[in-house]
Amino acid sequence: MPITLAQVEEARRNIVDAALRTPLVRCNVDEPSHLYLKLENLQPIGSFKIRGAANAMARTAPEQLSRGVLTASAGNMAQGVAFCARRLGLPATIVVPDAAPATKIRAVERMGGKVIKVPFAEWWRTFETRSYPGVDATFIHAFDDFDVMAGNGTIALELLEDLPDLEAVVIPWGGGGLSCGIAAVMRKRAPRVRVYAAEIETAAPLAASLAAGEPRSIEYTPSFVDGIGSKMVFANMFERARALLDGSLVVTLAEATQAMKLVAERNRVIVEGASACAVAAALSGRAGAGKVVAIVSGGNIDLEKFAVLVGSA
Repeated sequence: MPITLAQVEEARRNIVDAALRTPLVRCNVDEPSHLYLKLENLQPIGSFKIRGAANAMARTAPEQLSRGVLTASAGNMAQGVAFCARRLGLPATIVVPDAAPATKIRAVERMGGKVIKVPFAEWWRTFETRSYPGVDATFIHAFDDFDVMAGNGTIALELLEDLPDLEAVVIPWGGGGLSCGIAAVMRKRAPRVRVYAAEIETAAPLAASLAAGEPRSIEYTPSFVDGIGSKMVFANMFERARALLDGSLVVTLAEATQAMKLVAERNRVIVEGASACAVAAALSGRAGAGKVVAIVSGGNIDLEKFAVLVGSA
């Protein structure tokens, strides 16, 4: 069952004091000439995740929140939960994979979050169990949560208000909460709009699952694209994606790197690997003609790594 427009409108009211209404700007490239960037990297935490985290916590009963909050994240949802918890005076515990970027971990710790670093497989199990041994706190799921998806869906409301005649949206696919949140609104408000996920070649379980017609596990290879990509798609997220999305556009590491460099050169904007996948997919033309929006989901990348990547592109 997808989220409703009423849930998304409520989410917009819930997050107004935490999240920004981010700008939509034209990407300064010649082709395609109608490519736009939704700059969620300008949120207070450098990522769209603040929207879902703020709404989920606003929708949680005070007696549940009083125990503190727990999430599993590679870094951006970690910051969203830690940021919102600090605003409410709550403790936040974050389970991160052992390959999580140092810049994201440092940001969580600056916000007062407690970080627990674990191997990838153990981290992934936390999404399934929605708990972590020894931590008695309310779990905020990074993607498989109606309140989180409703918070993410507020992006779609802004897109339709700022660019009513948009024709396609390309969205980084991590767990699916961003893609399905935006797509649910588009299907109800503007069903003509094409909605695509974007994945990286080294970790593209959605594309494999859509091709097979059922959730499939794949071989996962870590890369600088750390905000998206996994070994599998949750079954319920797959069903939502199959019903809501027009497909998944897979890009190469080289294409993602070139997109990072292009956006930095032309728009003076720093995008992380996940965002670069959406931009690269849109630049490829596979999202179709007309006005296309790439969701710049975040900009939280180690600057040293960013400099090396764009310097080598």
